[in-house]
Amino acid sequence: QVQLVESGGGLVQAGGSLRLSCLASGFVMNTMAWYRQAPGKQRELVAKISSGGWRNYADSVKGRFTISRDNANTGVLQMNRIQPEDTGVYYCNAPKIVGGLVVGDYWGQGTQVTVSS
Repeated sequence: QVQLVESGGGLVQAGGSLRLSCLASGFVMNTMAWYRQAPGKQRELVAKISSGGWRNYADSVKGRFTISRDNANTGVLQMNRIQPEDTGVYYCNAPKIVGGLVVGDYWGQGTQVTVSS
């Protein structure tokens, strides 16, 4: 079964840190990304990493968040100096690529991050 499962969210004080993980099953992640959705707002891209390790970040998280892959099946978002505006549901996203073609695009169920000021 192909799925993505996030973990690591929770309640944190402003200035603190969290480490989100995304575990893929049923396929090997090449590129992967983290998105978030705050209450009443649209889902937005937080960070993305390519199969070659190229990284892209939203301006609002540059210098504070780091995206990485522990292995072919696990993606990580290290969140430092967290701010109240980082509150939201964080989603992992990754395509399944076979023979150079995208055959599916998968999302996790989301993990809640709540930042207290």
